[in-house]
Amino acid sequence: MTNPILIAGGGIGGLAAAIGLARAGRRVTVLEKSPALGEIGAGIQLGPNAFHAFDALGVGDAARAMAVYIDRLRLMDALTAEEITHVDLGTAFRARFGNPYAVIHRGDLHGVFLRACREDPRIELRTAAEVIGYRQDAAAVTALLADGARIEGSALIGADGLWSRVRRQLVGDGAPRVSGHTTYRSVIPTARMPEHLRWNAATLWAGPKCHLVHYPLHGWEQFNLVVTYHNDAPEPVAGKPVRFEEVMAGFTHIHPTAQAIIRHGQDWKLWVLCDRDPVGTWTDGRVALLGDAAHPMLQYMAQGACMAMEDAVALAHEVAARSDDLPAALAAYQNRRLLRTARVQLQSRAVGEHIYHPAGVHAALRNATMAAKSSEAWYDIMAWLYGGNGLDA
Repeated sequence: MTNPILIAGGGIGGLAAAIGLARAGRRVTVLEKSPALGEIGAGIQLGPNAFHAFDALGVGDAARAMAVYIDRLRLMDALTAEEITHVDLGTAFRARFGNPYAVIHRGDLHGVFLRACREDPRIELRTAAEVIGYRQDAAAVTALLADGARIEGSALIGADGLWSRVRRQLVGDGAPRVSGHTTYRSVIPTARMPEHLRWNAATLWAGPKCHLVHYPLHGWEQFNLVVTYHNDAPEPVAGKPVRFEEVMAGFTHIHPTAQAIIRHGQDWKLWVLCDRDPVGTWTDGRVALLGDAAHPMLQYMAQGACMAMEDAVALAHEVAARSDDLPAALAAYQNRRLLRTARVQLQSRAVGEHIYHPAGVHAALRNATMAAKSSEAWYDIMAWLYGGNGLDA
């Protein structure tokens, strides 16, 4: 019997890849380092391209049932509390892109993929199985686990995130790039969110070196709240609990209305945002990278999870098309995805600089430029991104 395809990492990207590969007729073994499969964090924004990917992976109905459908993307000036522009996400948007825009709790989305994996007999899920490296020859690849175990497969997909051990061996480009932007995450029970701000929108308050994002989650039970301050943080940090006073220190210069939203947050945790420069090689024979292991990006286009799911679609497509030559399939997958994901990586940085955090004349130019555009003009700008499902170059 043919060895399974091994996937290092049981997050959203890894499980999506497992589902896609199983649907392509392959046996899959997912190797997750944690003792249990789950996701931390709160909200994820889902553009139409995410729904295109859900449908290609056979989980469209389940994902739609968990999502909250918002009416608009809204950009506010954090200094004046005035709206700069908005994008209507209603009938015209859905007609243009064939799918909605929505938000979802990260754990709910992970659960959609996890249930699909558990229901597929071709997928084996293994926990407490940290992949720290690999060896390969012309016929197979062996995943090296932290506990000394060795697992043989026909291919290895590194979906093990920003600090990927598979990438360390394959690319060898050192630690991620630290952006200097610190993000603080919280949730607000809907009853505590000021009633006049309970908008059915993904709302961005953009200010000098800072921004806020909020939107409803869990059937409107709570609001996801993410606030970010460009404070030149020098080192990566992930999930560290912090006091409210530390959070508020970066937002004393913004409008009281925006400050009031932050004051309703609770149980704050911080992350220092990191990404990497795009690279031209994600594959090494029978080994390939996927998701954040391949193309980690800043959050400013809300596309990290979406790109990982698109990767899964493309990977499954190429493996199905070249089932007798996995190295060729992995190379074709890389080539299909390389430029699109590089564009999102680099444009995410630019969006952070020119939309989320500018000040003075730079901010005034942002406001004037963006306020002049209609929703239809924004649809044209978004078409390259939202029209794809992972099979677009």
